[in-house]
Amino acid sequence: MAHIFVLDDVLDAAVLTQKILTRKGHQVTIFTDEQEALQYAEKNPVDLAILDINLKKTNGISMLKELKRATPTIRVIMLTGYPTIETARQALHLGAADYCVKPIDKSELEQKVSAALGN
Repeated sequence: MAHIFVLDDVLDAAVLTQKILTRKGHQVTIFTDEQEALQYAEKNPVDLAILDINLKKTNGISMLKELKRATPTIRVIMLTGYPTIETARQALHLGAADYCVKPIDKSELEQKVSAALGN
């Protein structure tokens, strides 16, 4: 299956996402630190990144820009507990495959991940 990384400032949210996707057979690596996640993506083949909009040092939109600059073919799904039309528009304009609202709905996440991976 796919190699996915999850970046969320809340460890419990990242772990929940990891559990959901691991059960679907994906290899999932989680991060709470933006720089570690970016370095990982630059050095490892990653099929999909799942990024929270609100992070510790920066935001998911900035991380999306950095990821796309470093690895242009990476697919990205944005997560947020505070959805706005503007952040959704920005994320999609910058190349995010989709946008998901927290709390995470298991079946919605699975569906969006499958669609982003082209399954």
